[in-house]
Amino acid sequence: MILVVGSTGNLGSEICRRLVTRGQAVRGLVRPTSNPERVARLIALGVTTVRGDLQQSETLAAACRGVTTVISTATTVASRQPTDSIPATDQQGQLNLVQAARDAGVRQFIYLSYTEKIEPGLDPCPLTVAKRCVEQAVIDSGMTYTILRPADFMEVWLSPIVGFDYPNAKANIYGDGRARISYISLGDVAQYAVESVENPAARNAVFELGGPAALSPLEAVRIFEKAIGKRFELQFIPAAALQVQREATTDPLQKSFTSLRLQQAAGMEVDSSAAQQAFGLPLGTVADYARRVTG
Repeated sequence: MILVVGSTGNLGSEICRRLVTRGQAVRGLVRPTSNPERVARLIALGVTTVRGDLQQSETLAAACRGVTTVISTATTVASRQPTDSIPATDQQGQLNLVQAARDAGVRQFIYLSYTEKIEPGLDPCPLTVAKRCVEQAVIDSGMTYTILRPADFMEVWLSPIVGFDYPNAKANIYGDGRARISYISLGDVAQYAVESVENPAARNAVFELGGPAALSPLEAVRIFEKAIGKRFELQFIPAAALQVQREATTDPLQKSFTSLRLQQAAGMEVDSSAAQQAFGLPLGTVADYARRVTG
């Protein structure tokens, strides 16, 4: 039995779908407040759901009972739950899960973290602090572990969610738009997680994950312009303005969001050669993604 935590999220649900397709028995952790439509879709896939909450450690023992592998994608970054926060969910909640899995005799823990390029003079953002803390707990747990650190998801950073409004040919560009980023597809990250369950090369390893080619945001814009046959209207947001925003807030989530945008401005080229050697997966390109979402 494989327990997927974060199962109602975009990445977690895709991992569930791919595991079920492979014939794996999958259990999805859902909260009482989870979106009922997303829970229903999991059940329709063949996922067994169990109620629990990372912030309520007493609920995790039953979720982990009889489980051989835990895959955790949960993060407050994409959550709309009012009780979520980076310290409570991304850090302490995940630490609760690691302890519960260890106590239940879970043999394998696959943790979805993320990569970060820290600019000189900047402290790590709260999300990075939480992620690295949990990574260390997973490594020290005694369970066989795989830690996956993907670069920026195409489906997030090249979407209207963050101002890359391709349906209306508009885009916010952080910095000058020339720094290169190893955009990676959410589906490819899901496949890395699925393959990690049985791949001996993934045991007790940390992998940086990036797409097949690093592109600048301006190069991504050109790809989308070609796909839709229309020029984009661009709004440039200077890195200095983002830095001011980062220093002005004390909220961990807002500070992390601004840090991620600063990272976009600085660039995020990832050396994923170790992952490619271990997994050998074909990876989608930004052009593939643009064709898919623009029709």
